[in-house]
Amino acid sequence: MIEVNTAGEVWVFAEQHAGKLEDTPIELLSKGRELADKLGVKLAALLLGQNCQALADRLAYYGADKVYLAQHPLLEHYQANPYAKVIYELIHKHKPQIVLYGATHCGRDLAPRIASAAKAGLTADCTDLQIGDHKVGKTDKVYKNLLFQIRPAFGGNIIATIINFDRWPQMATVREGVMPMPEPDTKRKPQLITESVSILPDDLSIEILKEHVQERKVDLKASRIIVAGGAGVGSKDNFKLVWDLAHCLGAAPGATRAAVDLGFIGHDHQVGQTGTTVRPSLYIAIGISGAIQHQAGMSESKKIVAINNDPDAPIFNIAHYKIVGDLNEVVPIMTKAIKEKV
Repeated sequence: MIEVNTAGEVWVFAEQHAGKLEDTPIELLSKGRELADKLGVKLAALLLGQNCQALADRLAYYGADKVYLAQHPLLEHYQANPYAKVIYELIHKHKPQIVLYGATHCGRDLAPRIASAAKAGLTADCTDLQIGDHKVGKTDKVYKNLLFQIRPAFGGNIIATIINFDRWPQMATVREGVMPMPEPDTKRKPQLITESVSILPDDLSIEILKEHVQERKVDLKASRIIVAGGAGVGSKDNFKLVWDLAHCLGAAPGATRAAVDLGFIGHDHQVGQTGTTVRPSLYIAIGISGAIQHQAGMSESKKIVAINNDPDAPIFNIAHYKIVGDLNEVVPIMTKAIKEKV
């Protein structure tokens, strides 16, 4: 027996705050467009908030055929309960086959609640999504056109492919930066579908009196050059070597999770599986051993320069230029040479 999935749209949750669309849903629209085209269905964006209709055109520029717009004063600020209630009702009404969320603080808070209400599966922190077929055991039952949800597992030591073959929607959160930012097509216009929303104050678990948004100190995804340090730098004081080299190159300072956990630098600078995925023109890795979790976030850099005193460090397996030596000697020499040429 062959079972074929032929209907149901692909949806992307269009996370926005204070009328500003986040980067992650734009990245997801590029992958969503690819999935929808392969399935032969529409790609739709879910836009929730208040006075946010102007964002609908921008979602179309990046690939959305439709925009489901839900506006209400109680949706102006993100809260998990009302957002989950509205999205679940829309899923129940329109029956999409795939729903994607960014693996942001908001997406990680929201998606599990919706999955629980819909009694559907959810794969967290995916790094890739594909469409494929799945044969059940030794039977002749084949499920066609399933979402293959691909993510690191067991501390990043293996790549797992997860499927949900018997329950819609298939849902996943996707890490920031792993999908390329698509080029906008300003000629595209969306089919705007305005949805009625029924929310009561009792649906809000808390009352927001004031919202304070702290901007990120660094935009690693937009940086053409990144100078990153690892635990091998040794201390927060010694991390000044990373800052100095980054400053003279006009680069963004980055770090491994170990360096962040040790307090050498803030979390906004973290590159890797649990940080930001980057693709700069130049990535300089200082005192970084090259654990698979870190490589997952920077291995697609165009040029990688690695500085490490261990000739067998895993980072050298992906580096284009390898410097075996004491970073306390090598980095100051590099910094001085660059400053003299500038």
